[in-house]
Amino acid sequence: MTYDEHVVLVDGEGNPIGTAPKSTVHGVETPLHLAFSSYVFDRQARVLLSRRADHKITWPGEWTNSCCGHPLPGEALESAVTRRLDFELGLHVDSIDLVLPDFSYKAVMDNGIMEHELCPVYRVIVSADAVPNAEEVGAIRWVPWKEFADEVLSGEMPISPWAREQVPLLVALGPDPLTWPSADRANLPPAAR
Repeated sequence: MTYDEHVVLVDGEGNPIGTAPKSTVHGVETPLHLAFSSYVFDRQARVLLSRRADHKITWPGEWTNSCCGHPLPGEALESAVTRRLDFELGLHVDSIDLVLPDFSYKAVMDNGIMEHELCPVYRVIVSADAVPNAEEVGAIRWVPWKEFADEVLSGEMPISPWAREQVPLLVALGPDPLTWPSADRANLPPAAR
């Protein structure tokens, strides 16, 4: 990652309205911007969880879904997911599917720093183990999906605020994450199409 990477700013309907340096968009007045979340699974339907590196600006040291990030201006979301999975976790993707095209959230840390993202969610299937990049990821663990989902839904598992909101929506897609239906790309926000 370089500090002059730009993110895509969006309006409330998901239309692109400009770009801004990534280093400037996470603060106490974070503008709505385009991002993604991904949930990586192996062939046994275990989900890969990652603990955010301790020096991250937002939710440092927190456990979360496999990988999140921001597409560069003009970059397809699927390409951004693939790029970040390679960079953060050394993973090569077997398959990638859009599952929640219009997810968005706003979350504020105790210190006032905010995430405010239009954040489509992807299911990714891999066959190799992850090799975490310590600059991005503090730790990883593979957990059976049902165990993870049950613990998030019960409040037992501390998890990032975006994952806490995403998991019930993913559970509603069915008990087996490997057979979740793919969403229609036409339902992505305009900035992501």
